[in-house]
Amino acid sequence: MEDPYIWMENLSDERVLKLVNEENRRFREFIGNLSDELFPEVWEYSSLPALQGAKLTEKGVIAMYKERDRQVIRWLGGDTIIDSKELERELNDEVLLQGFAADKRGRFLAYSFSIGGADEGITRIVSLETGEILEELRPSVWGVTFLENGYYFSRFYRHGETQDGVKAPAVRLFWKDEDGKRMVFGKGLGSGYFLSLGKSTDGKWAMLTVTFGWNRADIYTGPIDTPELWKKVYSAEVPAEAIDVISGKLYVLTREGRGLGKVIAIDGKGVTEVIPEGEFPLEWAVITGNKILAGRLVHASHRLEVYSVDGEKLDEVTFDLPGSVHPLDTDGKRALLRYESFTVPYRLYEFDGELKLIEKQEVEGNFRVGEDFAVSKDGTKIHCFHVKGEKDDRKVWVFGYGGFNISLTPRFFPQVIPFIKRGGSFAVANLRGGSEYGEEWHRAGMREKKQNVFDDFVAVLSKLKGEGYKVAAWGRSNGGLLVSATLTQRPDVIDAALIGYPVIDMLRFHKLYIGSVWVPEYGDPDDPNDREFLLKYSPYHNVKPKKYPPTLIYTGLYDDRVHPAHALKFFMKMKETGAPVYLRVETKSGHMGASPETRARELADLLAFVVKSLG
Repeated sequence: MEDPYIWMENLSDERVLKLVNEENRRFREFIGNLSDELFPEVWEYSSLPALQGAKLTEKGVIAMYKERDRQVIRWLGGDTIIDSKELERELNDEVLLQGFAADKRGRFLAYSFSIGGADEGITRIVSLETGEILEELRPSVWGVTFLENGYYFSRFYRHGETQDGVKAPAVRLFWKDEDGKRMVFGKGLGSGYFLSLGKSTDGKWAMLTVTFGWNRADIYTGPIDTPELWKKVYSAEVPAEAIDVISGKLYVLTREGRGLGKVIAIDGKGVTEVIPEGEFPLEWAVITGNKILAGRLVHASHRLEVYSVDGEKLDEVTFDLPGSVHPLDTDGKRALLRYESFTVPYRLYEFDGELKLIEKQEVEGNFRVGEDFAVSKDGTKIHCFHVKGEKDDRKVWVFGYGGFNISLTPRFFPQVIPFIKRGGSFAVANLRGGSEYGEEWHRAGMREKKQNVFDDFVAVLSKLKGEGYKVAAWGRSNGGLLVSATLTQRPDVIDAALIGYPVIDMLRFHKLYIGSVWVPEYGDPDDPNDREFLLKYSPYHNVKPKKYPPTLIYTGLYDDRVHPAHALKFFMKMKETGAPVYLRVETKSGHMGASPETRARELADLLAFVVKSLG
């Protein structure tokens, strides 16, 4: 099948750069001064401190925050250790902090950052006592796990091949100490496999999870300091993750059964079921103070449940607003939890048998969070959240994703608050393909069943249209695929479309950047059977002359996860039909955005586009 715009996959082609400049200018003309007028308000909400991570050490808690114009890593209530602004001065470029790890004793910090929002960056190991940079790893690595005499790390090869000669993309686990580094796990593993190393809270055991795609797992365990003794103790054709090793038992959260999540314990005698499957998915669990603290997802928002290590239910905690709650760290005695909701950038809780609020950041105002269901084409009920302010002008901005086992739970969107204050409302649709209702829900929206996801979204949008709303549909990444597929199939249910950093060409996604790792989720375009169902919905191959609503396609020139060509090629196809389509290309950001201000400018542009398109 001939691809007229294949030349756009070469981002250094002069025609691509010319188009980017022309279209950025044309988009600016369309939104006029509106974005500049809205920016101060978006910047105000974007600038509210947001907690991005926290680690427990013997010397105190280390936390990472996004603040007004920077990201920082600091001791909780104390000194700043890393400031992204200082890194920007040092490197003379925009810097995005990606994450950090610390050793238990509070001596060392490993932090990763990228330049211009690329996925690939730099990892530095620093002494927390002197501030000295002890090591710098390029490109950045994942999952640094410190021991007394060195550390483990995972390297994701994006280019070339691994040390053992396997073509990228692929992951390998390494050990590094004063004698140098050596590969300790992953030999022969190809594309689609991921490695995640955990350390038991007593510091003695390794818990290594090897996943394939988003739908199977093997767990290895053994003494943390001797990888050659690690043995496979659990294997399942479903997602699973190790929780901890307590008194010689490995506790695992697995999706075996109906895919709703249960906790099992594995020892020399076999497997024991500790917490059975419930009506709703068990999303995560940690063990602290001889209790299991678990997060259960009930209609896409979390409640906490407390169990004994033998599985007796002791307590249940719900929150004042539907929200997302995830564990940040545990040391076996206490756990740190992060809560977030539509009007709450974050709350930090500590759990040591009971829940204590440590700090919080909330938005003032009269907001109402409601819940509703739409009915999909095959009769499946689709849950969605609806956030409104004091007035309702019957304009709604709807966010969706539907894939990769990711659940869309309540979170804070800075650009949405100004929209609600202007009389708009915001909705989040919980579509199949995510993990909102367990692994069966995920599998009902992947591979040949992907069309279910688009049908689910159409059901939500149609219901809102039927209630008299003008609808703006929005998605990023796999959510960009969602909105572009819905747009090519059912433009009548959308009044404005926002398609961000999207996957759109379903016959070539596996050939661009790290796209081949998504084959387990989407299917393989080189397999004739898979190609058939991919072609049926591939937005790039299904653009036909129709009446399309105003559409904004946006991407970043330095997105090294989803190739910008998906957005560029789809834009050209849409433009051919005479559709009112606009292109916005961020010239200094990658898939995860760049500096706080660059990100806020993008959000202000999205808001301006919605306000202008919905009238």
